[in-house]
This record gives sequence, structure tokens and C-alpha cells, in this order.
Amino acid sequence: MNMIKIEPYIPTDIKIDEISTNRIKISAFPFEAGYAITLAHPIRRLLLSSSVGYAPTALKIQGVTHEFDSIRGIVEDVSHFISNLKNIRFFIKDKELDSVQLQYDFKGPMVLTASELANDAVGIVNPEAYLATINENATISFSLIVQKGIGYVPSESIRGKIAEDYIPLDAYFTPVKKAVYEIENVLVEDNPNYEKIVFDIETDGQIEPLTAFKEAIAIMHKQMGIFGVDLNAASSGAKNIAEDSGELKTLMIKIDTLNLSARCFNCLDRSGLKYVGELVTMTENELKNIKNMGKKSYDEIAEKLEELGYPVGSELADDIVQLLNRKMAKIKNN
Repeated sequence: MNMIKIEPYIPTDIKIDEISTNRIKISAFPFEAGYAITLAHPIRRLLLSSSVGYAPTALKIQGVTHEFDSIRGIVEDVSHFISNLKNIRFFIKDKELDSVQLQYDFKGPMVLTASELANDAVGIVNPEAYLATINENATISFSLIVQKGIGYVPSESIRGKIAEDYIPLDAYFTPVKKAVYEIENVLVEDNPNYEKIVFDIETDGQIEPLTAFKEAIAIMHKQMGIFGVDLNAASSGAKNIAEDSGELKTLMIKIDTLNLSARCFNCLDRSGLKYVGELVTMTENELKNIKNMGKKSYDEIAEKLEELGYPVGSELADDIVQLLNRKMAKIKNN
């Protein structure tokens, strides 16, 4: 007689095999029949669509007015130069920065490869990639904006967000080259219908495949977090009351209205922090480790948070955290 279950089987085994520098296989088992595909497919989609990478988004070449122009003394015209540039995989060395602006000057004769573009601000994943050939006595000067992002962003979406003298570039941020999975049957207590997922993940080197996998899982948790809000309260309208509550309004106060000293405000602004709620959800160590955060600035922030009723290290209620995260996500997506 088959045993009657009251909850699904929880997988107990996970294995990670490093196939090469940027490729791994992750296997997990055993899953109940049908559970493997339920989990594997969305994880694969998140790996391919939501992994963070870096790409050049705008280019300005001295003496060039549009992407169909030519460059004096350079074998490639501008369109070919841009095509080669898109094949170069950058990464920003300072992980706290979302974008960097780079300036390059080269003089021929030389074969210009991606390795020549590495500097203190950016590294290059594929240094051997070809960019251009510069003839003797010729020079090229160009500025480049490299940004962090996810997915694919067409140049038309970038055009209105950069200076007019820059050429917008199609940006392919995704660092995951391959994300596939197989589902196999495994035997558990004489039952051959349990399942095993085997992921095969390869990146271009901007990010390690295991990191990409962990981030995909984290994104899935955040997306599902919306259902962490009490659904009964949401259906009764209580969620809207909480959203309009004084507490959430306090957390959404802009930092630039707190009358902080210039040094303190600039420190937060450069780190991309805009709202009180972002500070409240940080631990003491996280606040102190903000780049260029000195003791005086930390003490000033701690005092302000104390005045607002949120001493450093305060814990917010889960429903308020959920609502705050939703508010912040909406702001960042707009």
C-alpha cells in the first residue's frame, strides 16, 4: 500500500562540478515528479534575462558626427568600429559604480585590441578581441561610457539619456552565454519517479557562473516576496492603509531634505542612496562601510535616524519591508 503524504519530498542533495573557468554544472535531487520542471524553467529564464553584466552604451569619437562616418587614418569606418566595440566585454572594477566614462587616445601605426582599453576603472574579459587598425601617423581619440545593466537595451532607448554629441549603442548586458538544464529520473525508496535537475551554466567571464546562479535564485525570492504580504489583509484593503501609513511616508523621505552637511550628503549621493528607508534597512557595519563614510558623517546620519525614530540597527515589520521594497523597485524601474 502506498504511503499517503502530507507534504512534498524536500530535495537533500546538491552537487557543483566545475567544467571550465566559466562553466559549471549544478545538480539537485530528488524532486517530486513535476517539481523539477516547475523550478528549472523559471531559473533558466532568470539566468538569461536578469543576470547583471556590463556593456558600452555610448561612444564619442573626435572628428566624427554620426555612426556612418569614417575615421581619418583608421582602416575601419565608424560602423565597423562600433561593431567591433560591441564584441568587447568590459567590467567595472568598482562594484559600487553603475557606470564609468572613459577617455582613450591612440597613435599609429598599431593594431588596437581590447587589451589596450583596460585601465584603473575597467577590466577586459576578452583582451584579444580586435577593435581597429591605426595607420602610420594617424591618431584616434574617443570617449566611451560603460554601464551596468541586465538584458538587452536598444540604442533608441539610450539616445535620449546621453549627451547629444555621443552615439548611442545597442547594449547587450547579459553575461550568461548558456543556461540549459536536463531532468533525469532518480530512484528513492524503490520509487523511480523522482527527478533530478542538472543545470549547465556558462558565462562570458564578467561574472562567475555560480554567482549568476545565486543571483537568479535571489531574484526569484524577491519576485515571490510580494506574496509575503498578508493576502487576507491585502484583499480587505489593509495593504493600501499600510502603504499610505505615516511610517512608510517617513521611510520614503528623500535624504536631500534632511539638511545634512555637504560632505555627508555627497557621500550618500555618490553611493546612490536617495531615501531614508534605504538607510534604516542597513546595519551599523553597512553604514560605516559606505565609501568615504567618515566618523563624523556616520554620527550625523545616526543622529538624524534617531530623530526620525529609527536608531541604527532598527528592525522594521515584515509587511513594511515588503512595501518599502516595492516602492523602491517602482522608482528604480521608472
